[in-house]
Amino acid sequence: MRDFKKREKILQAAVKVFARKGFYQSKVSEIAREAEVADGTIYLYFHNKDDILINLFEVEMTKVIDEMRSQIAKETDPRKKIEQFARTHMGIVKKNKELAEVLQVEVRQSSKFMKEYDNRKFTQYLNLISEIIVEGQGKGLFRQNINPVIAKRAFFGAIDELSRLWVLAPKKKYSIQTTAKQISDYFLIGMVR
Repeated sequence: MRDFKKREKILQAAVKVFARKGFYQSKVSEIAREAEVADGTIYLYFHNKDDILINLFEVEMTKVIDEMRSQIAKETDPRKKIEQFARTHMGIVKKNKELAEVLQVEVRQSSKFMKEYDNRKFTQYLNLISEIIVEGQGKGLFRQNINPVIAKRAFFGAIDELSRLWVLAPKKKYSIQTTAKQISDYFLIGMVR
């Protein structure tokens, strides 16, 4: 149990350091200092800084997927599930701004992550959207000519872009709730029969 706690402490320290300094400017020694462990301790758990980022992504995306499944399961109507997905995604961003910045901005700065990592967790997350679309088509609520693979990426792309803007913008000109509602409304108007 102690090993798990120390590993988790290192990952949480990495979130803070990556959000504060950026992935490329961060040093493993700074993560160790933030986690209050010796520099060498980091290498007992991770191979390098990229490995920390990949593990951080895996752990946090598992939590995000679990939270999203829990929230959309509260709805029975696929239209409401789309709204709930957007609302939950934006709520997670608002609640965990540093983590959102790391997952939305810094992960994309790691060429190793982008080129070499088999991103199954992200695919699982996107598939939650396509499952809702297929369910809506099965119930006759969404148009049959909607391709769920294209739609899930378009819907996520809109949410992701506005989430990133919300994280990085110094002054928010719109609320998370308004953003989530408008994004889901735009897509529902296009998908509903």
